[in-house]
Amino acid sequence: MMRTQPTVQQIAAAANVSPATVSRVLTGSVRVTTGARQRVYAAMNQLGYVRRSVRKPERNPPVVALVVCEPTARVFADPFFARLAAGAEAELAVHGSPMPILTVTRDNLPAIERYLLTGGADGVLLVGGYGQQQVARAVTASGVPVRAVGRPADLVDVPYVDVDNRGGARTAVRHLLRSGRRRVAMIAGPPDMPAAADRLAGYREAMAEAGMEPRAIAYGDFTQASGTHAMQWLIGRVPTVDAVFVASDAMAVGALHALRRAGRAVPDRVAVVGFDDAPVAALVQPALTTVRQPVEQLGRIACRLLLADVTEEQPTSGTVILPTELVRRRSA
Repeated sequence: MMRTQPTVQQIAAAANVSPATVSRVLTGSVRVTTGARQRVYAAMNQLGYVRRSVRKPERNPPVVALVVCEPTARVFADPFFARLAAGAEAELAVHGSPMPILTVTRDNLPAIERYLLTGGADGVLLVGGYGQQQVARAVTASGVPVRAVGRPADLVDVPYVDVDNRGGARTAVRHLLRSGRRRVAMIAGPPDMPAAADRLAGYREAMAEAGMEPRAIAYGDFTQASGTHAMQWLIGRVPTVDAVFVASDAMAVGALHALRRAGRAVPDRVAVVGFDDAPVAALVQPALTTVRQPVEQLGRIACRLLLADVTEEQPTSGTVILPTELVRRRSA
């Protein structure tokens, strides 16, 4: 029976170092002390770790895995992931490449890591924030080309494709201010997620640009229910709020429900702008003004660059940022 490849976490435990140190050793980083490097090599030998060589894939067409760092239920509930996967599949279909979809949680991270380390995929499209650092380090250690969709978490050094989250947020808030709104609050996403942090930064920048202080900031988790709770909190905290920029359309729909229950007419008393231009934005009442991000194009371009990394002698590098667009409807 073939022996299973040890994980980065197992090597780290055996060497009494952090997983980040193991990854740095495996990728040839100089930022490791000689003693730590020797302990990692000893642990690798003890555990039977076999480093894969970086080479062109033997499979033709290559296999590209879509690794989503979110729970499976969240992936199927959020249309963003479906649109992204559709764009990626459309690009891969041109080349005949299959795309297994893997969802990562803390519980199944070791199994996903073994899959990647033992050649399950020739390239990885990395999506989402939960557990991304550990997965990115495992992918880097495996020698498999990887490209992230969305700006990765801090300390994760992989090329990525993203949308202009900060600029899109600035455009949304400027639109509210130019329409005469002066008490503009925000419902932000989780502060440790890069996209949410960038949208929050854009809100702050637009307010500062207008010489105004942020009115109030509530936080949600990109779900509709969290948008409802956040809007209820804002109404209690700032009763005179006349506009709210919401970091996702799902949360914006929840905010609309809360405003309706509170008797706050939209947009007469409170204007609302979302972010995404998800299908639901055109269906709610009133139809949602929002920042459109080109999700399908995001998947296509990320896959196109990743395939070049997989098949070419000289891999591509750098960051690609796609523009956003304000879509004006009736909510603001």
